[in-house]
Amino acid sequence: MAKKSMIVKNEKKAASADKFRKVRAELRKVIKSPSTTPEARHEAQVKLGSLPRRSLSTQVNNRCKITGRPRGFLRKFQMSRIAFRENASRGMLPGVIKASW
Repeated sequence: MAKKSMIVKNEKKAASADKFRKVRAELRKVIKSPSTTPEARHEAQVKLGSLPRRSLSTQVNNRCKITGRPRGFLRKFQMSRIAFRENASRGMLPGVIKASW
């Protein structure tokens, strides 16, 4: 089980990233547009740089919904490999069966 503080910190990062997602997209669009004036482009770059660093989507870690483990994360199931194996063995994941060949 991960430390509660790390899980909460990651949730705050995710909330901040969601909050500023539209603002960042609009500023990037202004910066990349070829029709933008150099002054407007510079102003957009300054605004983008002044946004909180925590609001970057790359700051958010994928964490297991059950244990909070950041490594061995399976995106399809939103859980770590360990939690996946335990739940699959118990039959808690519909459609998942143990392979045999």
